[in-house]
Amino acid sequence: MNRLNHTAGLAFDPAVSSHFYVLCFERTFPKTLIAGVNIYSSRTGAWIHRDSGIVEKATLFRSKCVFVGGMLYIMGNVVDTNGEYVLVGVDMEGKVWKTICVPYGSKFGTIGLSQGCLHYAIASVNNNNEILVSEIALWCLKDWDSKQWVLKHTASINTLMSMTGEMYRVVEIHPDCDTIFLAQCGGDTLMSYDMWHQKVGCIINLERNSAHKFLPYVPLFSEPLADAEG
Repeated sequence: MNRLNHTAGLAFDPAVSSHFYVLCFERTFPKTLIAGVNIYSSRTGAWIHRDSGIVEKATLFRSKCVFVGGMLYIMGNVVDTNGEYVLVGVDMEGKVWKTICVPYGSKFGTIGLSQGCLHYAIASVNNNNEILVSEIALWCLKDWDSKQWVLKHTASINTLMSMTGEMYRVVEIHPDCDTIFLAQCGGDTLMSYDMWHQKVGCIINLERNSAHKFLPYVPLFSEPLADAEG
């Protein structure tokens, strides 16, 4: 497998089933357009292959995947629309595909599963530390069919900078409340920002000038997995 031509994601919801899926998206070379997907099911123990069902010519970023509503979503962009940034979604049979435009049309946001819904948050700067958008925004996708994002909270980036003295990018969304996590641009601090109460908290100092990927950890203490016996 050429890792540069594949993007993989895990689809697993312990509240629904103890079984999981692994999706490995195939991309063409050298344009890296989505060509199809290979799907492994822990229930059957087998792989299936499906060709891409996307009408648009789309590419994928090697970013985090979010599994919600029976579909796996990952960030990408549409080639024939001036590189418009979208979420690419596919169901676990590889038969239903969809693209959903993201607010600001930017790849600098992050997606996450929070309070049972798909969320998108953005607060970004480029490599020259220039502000790309003027506000921090948290959006929620409640209606899958309409593909319409609902704006939940906004906050001025200048206000955040006045509170912290630094610029940050959004790296994760809290699974249970309207709190986002931000990493200092070019620095070593991981912060939390409660968008409901507009409160900032320092979590941890990270290794300076190193690349980080962040995933939420939600412990499962005593409740059994759904259909664990099945």
